[in-house]
This record gives sequence, structure tokens and C-alpha cells, in this order.
Amino acid sequence: MAGDIVFELKGACAGYNGRPVLFDIDLTVRASERVAVMGRSGAGKSTLLGLLYAQRPADVALVPQASALVKPLSVFHNVYMGRLDRHSTVYNLRTLVWPAACRVVEVRAVLASVGLEGEIFNAAGALSGGQQQRTSVARALYNGRPILIGDEPVSALDRVQGADVLSRLKERHETIVLALHDVHHALEHADRVVVLEHGRKVIDEPSRKLTANDLLRHFGGEP
Repeated sequence: MAGDIVFELKGACAGYNGRPVLFDIDLTVRASERVAVMGRSGAGKSTLLGLLYAQRPADVALVPQASALVKPLSVFHNVYMGRLDRHSTVYNLRTLVWPAACRVVEVRAVLASVGLEGEIFNAAGALSGGQQQRTSVARALYNGRPILIGDEPVSALDRVQGADVLSRLKERHETIVLALHDVHHALEHADRVVVLEHGRKVIDEPSRKLTANDLLRHFGGEP
């Protein structure tokens, strides 16, 4: 239901190998919100997304920062992995060798939405970096769960391609939390922007109340 709490952090702290990364983070994300998380490299964006994902992994389609593709396998199989848990092991093994026509049609349609339908049976490892990123996005779209968490899902794309991919994600997923580095994308495609600085939340405002300069002074980047 719109407005219900999807994620909630209260005074959250996190770190790796004894090194603190996030400090005293309060954050609530409600259903149907589209939240952009921004900040310099090392500010804690990926760690924050990880905390959110851990709360509801069964409800989340994930676009990791590294595309996390199985590069020897085809683009089809990498996208199909978005629904591995919805089928039996036997069915999935059969699909590895002899995909059902209906699955090929489904995956081809998703790939068409990100401009990759022609690559469906090519090895994922043969794609460019931007194409691999779009394959990872297609996997999340095919997954179809209502919540999307994406860690720099359009960082390898130009601004026009990135805007198109973000539009596709918004069409498919009800609630979205994305780490982004592009100010234009954040203000255009999110209705709320959270900025981290040295592991602390320094901005949490509706995007309509922010300007590019408000964001750039905290982490830099292109206006």
C-alpha cells in the first residue's frame, strides 16, 4: 500500500574489517518513493544500500555496482537468472541447454526495452561495459519484484541512455532506491535525494526543493 514503510534504519552504523563506514543513520523509505542516494566515492552509499537490501531481500530486484554477470553465458541466460528462484532446479538446468520459447520471448522483450534484443544469444563477456550494465538492468527488470535497489545502475551510460534506462526502471518497479552520481539524473528521476558525507547523512530532502548547486557543493560532479 502506498505510504507503508518499506525500509527503516534508526541510528544505523556499519563498517568493514573494523573500519567504520556509516554513522548514526536514520532513514525511512515508504512505498512508491523514488530515492536517490548520492555522495563522494567512499561516502557509504553501497554500504547503505546493503543495509536496506538485507531487510527485505525477497522483495527486492537488485542491480549491483559491478554488473555481476556470468560472462561465459549468454545475455539470455544472465537475464533469465533474475527469475531462477521461481522455477525448479530441473527446469533451470533444462533452460541452460534448451530454453523454452516462451522464456526467450519474455527475455527478448525485456532486452528490447534497454536496446539489447540483438545481443540475446551473445556471450555476456563479449559486450561492452555499457552493454553489460544494461544487461544487469534487464535482469532486474525481468525479476519484476516491486522494490528496486540499484548501485550506480547507469554509471557506464551516457546521460541520454541513462535517462532512458532510469525511465524503464521507474515503469517496472513501485519503490526505488538508487545510488547515483549524476545530479541531473537524481533531480529528474528521484522524488527525494539523500546525500552522504563521510558516512553521515547531510541531506534528505524532496528533489523539488533542491538545485544542482545544493548537491554539487557536497560531493562534486557535473551539473
